[in-house]
Amino acid sequence: MISLFDITLRINGFPIREAKTELNKIVHFSEEEFAVFLQNKKKEIVDFHLKNNSFYAALAGNTTFENWENLPILNKQNLQKPLEERLSKGYSKKNFYLNKTSGSSGTPFIFAKDKYSHALTWASNMMRFGWFGIDFNHSYQARFYGIPMDFIGYQKERFKDFLTHRFRFPVFDLSDEVLEKFLEKFKTKKFDYINGYTSSIVLFAKYLEQNNIVLKEICPTLKACFVTSEMLFESDKKLLEKQFGLPIISEYGASELDLIAFENPQGEWQVNAETLFVEILDENNNPVPNGTEGKIVITSLFNKANPFIRYEIGDIGILDEKSTPQKPILKKLIGRTNDVAILPSGKKSPGLTFYYVTKSIIEDDGNVKEFIIKQTKLDTFEIEYVSEKELVSEQIQKIKEAINLYLEPNLNFTFTRKTVLERTNRGKLKQFKSNIK
Repeated sequence: MISLFDITLRINGFPIREAKTELNKIVHFSEEEFAVFLQNKKKEIVDFHLKNNSFYAALAGNTTFENWENLPILNKQNLQKPLEERLSKGYSKKNFYLNKTSGSSGTPFIFAKDKYSHALTWASNMMRFGWFGIDFNHSYQARFYGIPMDFIGYQKERFKDFLTHRFRFPVFDLSDEVLEKFLEKFKTKKFDYINGYTSSIVLFAKYLEQNNIVLKEICPTLKACFVTSEMLFESDKKLLEKQFGLPIISEYGASELDLIAFENPQGEWQVNAETLFVEILDENNNPVPNGTEGKIVITSLFNKANPFIRYEIGDIGILDEKSTPQKPILKKLIGRTNDVAILPSGKKSPGLTFYYVTKSIIEDDGNVKEFIIKQTKLDTFEIEYVSEKELVSEQIQKIKEAINLYLEPNLNFTFTRKTVLERTNRGKLKQFKSNIK
C-alpha cells in the first residue's frame, strides 16, 4: 500500500526519511551516548540562536551555554512580537513551517519551525503511535476535532484529512442527534483508532453508555483511543475503557514544540527526550528534585527557525522519582499556571481542584453531561452545565460541602444550565477559567 502520508510530507519539503533515521539512532543510544548527545544538542541550539537570532541574543545578554541555569526563561509574553523579529538568519516562509498556538493559555502567538525540526516532530509522533500498532500511512483515524467554518478553511482541512487518512467528527455540536450520526459512521467505516479532544470523546462515551453500546462491538477494527489537549480524569478513563472496549492512551503536547509526553504501553507518561529537554523549576527558576512539583520549562533541541530555549509552557507538573535523562516519566500534570484560583483567605489552588471535586458529585446520576467552572470574583464561581434536567438543591448542597472540605468555606456559587458550552475556535473545552487578575 502506498505511503501517502510520508509522500505528502516530502512533497511539502519535510525530510521525513532523514528524520526517521535520526530519531531511530537517538532512541538506540546507550546511556553514555545519550548523555553526550543531550549535552551537544543543548550547546548547539544555544550557540546557534546566540549567533543567528538577534531576538534571543538580546534576551540572553552575555549568558552562554556554559551557564545553563542563568539562561533566560522564555515565556509566551516574550514571544508576542511580530514573527519577523523572532526569526533566525536564513529563514523565510520557503524553508519553515508556520503555525499559531491555540490561545487556550490566553496568550496566542505565531511560531515557526524549520522543516527538519517539524519532520522530527512527525517522526516522533509516528514512533509513539506505532507502540500501539498504529501506522499513519495505513491506519484510518476517527478524528474528534474542531474545523474552520469558513469555506476555504473547511475545504483545506477536509483535503488534509483525506491525505492523512482520517475522517473528522467536528466537535462544535455534540447533541444526542449528532452523536447518533457519529455512531452510524462507526458502523459503516473501518476505523483503526480514535484521536481527539478529551471532553468530546468523553461525551461520545456517555452517549454510548446511555444506549448500552460498546464501540468495539460496533466497529471491531478499532485498536486504540488517543486523547489530547484537555485533562483526562481517572473516572473518565474508566468510562472510555468500558464503553469503547479499547486501550485509552493519553498524550500531552504543545503545537509550538512537539509531543511532550505520551503514555507508553507500560502505562507511564513517557517524556519525549529525543527532541526536547524538559526541566521542572521552582518559582525562582531553580531545578527541583524529581517527585517535586514545579513549572514545566522546555527546550526544543532542533528548532533553528525560532528559539524555544528554557521556554515556560505555562503548566505545572511533577517528574517521577525513577526518571532518568534518557527516559523521563511525567508523574503528574497538575494544570496550567494561569488556571489557579486565588481564594479570599489568600490560599491558591489549581482551578482543576474545583472541577475535580465538583465532578465527583455532579455526575453521580448520569444527568450532567459536561460542565465548566468560571471564577468571577475572589469568592464567587459560576458553574455552567449541560444536562437533561436542572440540578436539584441536594446536589448543589453536596457540591458546596465538598468544596468547604477540600478548599475553604463561604464561597459563593451560581449554577446555570446550558444547551451547549462555549468552546474555543478549535473546539477545545476550557474546564476552569479565572477572571481574577
